[in-house]
Amino acid sequence: MSIDWSALGQVTAVSVGVTVAVVVVFALGVLGLARFEGAREDGGSTSTLGAAQAGLCFLACAAVVAYGIYLIVPQFH
Repeated sequence: MSIDWSALGQVTAVSVGVTVAVVVVFALGVLGLARFEGAREDGGSTSTLGAAQAGLCFLACAAVVAYGIYLIVPQFH
């Protein structure tokens, strides 16, 4: 039995890359949420840009997680 190490390396690289990308997008969502809350605390006015940033980033993370679950669970195919 032979292991194709290049395929394993490719899967590892893609997995690490996607994980880092999702963490960065999630961190940007947290930053947007912090901007939204900070603007609300400072002057009572809310930052729509911060709320939009947070919403889009969290939506993107949820989409990636849902796609991963779709790929893993065979009943969804």
